[in-house]
Amino acid sequence: MATLQKPSLRLKRHYPVPVEKVFRAWTDPQALRQWFGPSNEGKILVSETDLKVGGRYRIVMQMPSGEQHRVGGVYREIVPNEKLVFTWAWESTRERESLVTVHMKSVGDGTDMTLTHEHFFDEAARDRHEHGWNGTFERLGHYLSRQQQSAPSERRSS
Repeated sequence: MATLQKPSLRLKRHYPVPVEKVFRAWTDPQALRQWFGPSNEGKILVSETDLKVGGRYRIVMQMPSGEQHRVGGVYREIVPNEKLVFTWAWESTRERESLVTVHMKSVGDGTDMTLTHEHFFDEAARDRHEHGWNGTFERLGHYLSRQQQSAPSERRSS
């Protein structure tokens, strides 16, 4: 008997910043507030991270209409500056828990990041998340660019 494969997606991006900055953007609650979400229309009201295996994270986004979207989960694996694995469930549909893996790899001029989001309830959910992640990664790129521009030069001489 064949088992049904649940839909998944994989997205790749390159950011011209050190891997430590990408990892921090994913794990620091104050950083998350500045970039997380599919568009600039919404506002992050809550961003909480308990960065340890078994620790929870929670994000609350508010749209201009006042509608709130709440997502959260549990960290399953954490390898600093390399990998995050966490469950993902909207509070409105907790029974539809999925799994997100973010790989980060330092390359010559920055960081390659691959997000794999697995175990979607159906293809429609996968497609909505793909649209959301694409917008979110565009915002992450803008955030990282601003961080890079505002950071003092790390090449100071003594």
